[in-house]
This record gives sequence, structure tokens and C-alpha cells, in this order.
Amino acid sequence: MNKNLSLLKPIEAPRGLTAEIVARLTADIISGKLLPGSRLPTEQEMIAATGVSRTVIREAVAALRADKLVVSRQGIGTFVAEKVRRPFRVEFDEHSSLRDVLNVMELRTGIEVEAAGLAAERATPAQIRKITERFEAIQTAIDAGENAVDQDFTFHCEIAEATNNPQFKVFLEYLGSVVIPRQTVWGRSAPLLRRNNLTLFQREHAKILSAIRTHDVAKARTAMHAHLGASRDRHQKLAAELGIK
Repeated sequence: MNKNLSLLKPIEAPRGLTAEIVARLTADIISGKLLPGSRLPTEQEMIAATGVSRTVIREAVAALRADKLVVSRQGIGTFVAEKVRRPFRVEFDEHSSLRDVLNVMELRTGIEVEAAGLAAERATPAQIRKITERFEAIQTAIDAGENAVDQDFTFHCEIAEATNNPQFKVFLEYLGSVVIPRQTVWGRSAPLLRRNNLTLFQREHAKILSAIRTHDVAKARTAMHAHLGASRDRHQKLAAELGIK
């Protein structure tokens, strides 16, 4: 067994245990420490080396199978796939730095500005009704004194759905609701944002919705760009005030 594998070291990282195992195994495979066709360490070896549970190891190996990095052979073990292609993965979660969060927001902006334009061009009446319903759900959550993270994310996903290009929604769902910075910067235990901040979000959402309703492609793109840019600026300022890096 190769003692130099990054996998076979105790885990001290703050990220989720499964994500850390996946990242280590991926690094060992992509770097060539684990060659195509080579057998992965056994579950017991990985458990002993890392100190994690059997469940974590199995979840990590399942994720690697889904990425087509490894194949399992019944009764023999798990092996590195013969043809390995680096999987696309954005590594960030509630433990990520503010800079990581803002970097992902910039990436998200490039995708969502185009999504808003395509939605304005292509959305059907039924899809516009769904986007409107998601917008109203955000307001209901705000009125109930909530941060409306899940409702906000669903609103953006519904816009992505209205592009009628399934890859836009797949990309957003891959990132998950942690792309909403008021969740990512503080986590689920975040202090409730001031009502005027949430009202600003909604005003920006309203402009996006209005442009999509009227099929104004240019205005939809402009409104989404303004919304995501303003969101980055607000959270960067607020994080600075709270000493979050």
C-alpha cells in the first residue's frame, strides 16, 4: 500500500468528512499516485488511517463511482477507472471563506445573467406563473420573519428552468442553496438580516420578474446582473463590519 497517499492521513479539515475523503481520493487519482487499474485501499485500511466511519468511506467511494473515477468489482474491491477524466467540482460550503463565497458568486453571475435573458426570451406562460409563485413565496417568508434562503434559491432555479435548457438548472442545483450568501457566510445559524436588506433583495427580484414577464431580454439580463452584483457588495460590506473573512 502506498504510504504517500494523501488519503491515508488523519482528517482534521473543517469541511464535511465525506467531502474531504472524496477530495483526497480524487487528488490521489488525478495526480497519478493511484494509477488506472490500481486497487484502492480497503475499507478497513482507510478507516484505520483516517479515523472516519465505514459509512463515510462508503459514501465517498459511491461519489467517486458517480464521477466515474472508480469501479467496484464484487468480492474483489474498488479500482481506479482505466480512463480517468477530472470531474467538475466546486469545493465550497458553510465553512468556506468569504473570498471563496464571493468567487462562486462571480461564477454564478456569468451563468444567471444569461439564464435571465434566455428565460425572458423563452419562458412559457406556465413557467412565468411558477417564477411569480416563487417570488411570492420569498415575500411570505420575509413577512414571517425568516431569511427566505430556500425560497430565494428556488426562485433562481425556476428562472433557470424557464431557459428551457436543462443544463442551467442542473448547474444551479449542483451548487445548491449555499450559493445564497446569507446562508453561506453565516450558515443556518445566521442572524436574521435586517428587514430593509431583505426588502432590497425583493425589489431587485421584482425587476427581474417584471422583465421576464414582458419578455424584455436586455432588461432581464441587466436586472439579474445588478441584483447579483449588489448582493455581493452588501454581503462583503456586512461581513467586513462583523469581522468575517
